[in-house]
Amino acid sequence: MTTFILSHNLQVQSKDVPPFETQVLADGIVSNSSAIISATVIQHPHWIIELTSNLPPNDMAVELVKSWKQLRSKLGQSADHVILALGGRKDSLAAPGAPLQEGFWGVDVVETHDEEAFLQAINWDALKSNRPEDGVFEISSNN
Repeated sequence: MTTFILSHNLQVQSKDVPPFETQVLADGIVSNSSAIISATVIQHPHWIIELTSNLPPNDMAVELVKSWKQLRSKLGQSADHVILALGGRKDSLAAPGAPLQEGFWGVDVVETHDEEAFLQAINWDALKSNRPEDGVFEISSNN
């Protein structure tokens, strides 16, 4: 079982790409994917949804990006921007009750018009270079 703990980084400033209501997003991810088993809203300042699937992490991330894009389209919203899933596995002990527990994946879903500029702005190459190769992923709707 793979568990993702999601955050959302909406870089697109457009009335055609409004912020999601968290429950609508959780329900929409599951309804647009046959592989994501559950989506539970989290009450936390950074993390918003816990997802589970039987897929391996990279495949689950591909499925997440696909269902996110489909949800935008089904809601009549623009989906002509890039959707990124940037994930890192939690390899250390977590505080009791924290949403992101050891073995879970913290995944930032980013909606942006400029994938390259965003990744450079957060210094993604350096961030992922400090992680084990199997402990990080980057999935883009452009691929």
